[in-house]
Amino acid sequence: METIYIPHLLTKTERKEVIDFEEIIPDLETLTPVRGRLQVTHKGNFLDVKAKAETIVTLSCHRCLKQYNHRLKIQSSEIIWLEEKVSEPDASSGEFEVDLEDLVENLSPTGYFSPTDWVYQQLCLELPHKQLCDVECQGIDLNENDAEETEISESVSDSRWASLAALKRQLP
Repeated sequence: METIYIPHLLTKTERKEVIDFEEIIPDLETLTPVRGRLQVTHKGNFLDVKAKAETIVTLSCHRCLKQYNHRLKIQSSEIIWLEEKVSEPDASSGEFEVDLEDLVENLSPTGYFSPTDWVYQQLCLELPHKQLCDVECQGIDLNENDAEETEISESVSDSRWASLAALKRQLP
């Protein structure tokens, strides 16, 4: 998707641009291209951005480490304020105070809006924090024989773990 020059939105019908897209987004590993629709509307002193998109990503289960496919969908909207940046405080001291109202997204009214970056950010925010291949996933299955083999291989490969292995054998 091409970047949008914000002042050009003022010349468009209803001051908005609608983009239907199907593309691979750099830095986002997906199995399918990201498909969706993005609408950017200029509302005077802010942009109203709405998007609906989906793709398929491959994730690793946090319990059993198996890889699985996950359908990633977004239906997002955001208001991005249009204002010139105030001069940044001198960061040479390493610390500076940030006001609460400075924690909002804003762009220059004469700048550019990157739809690809915005969709990328929304998709990253939608990735599940707890990645599980199945709700009933029990994790890595270790039976007693596997545990003993692992313990033996650990003692052979690194003798520093021998004390811990001896302690584990003493426990019921």
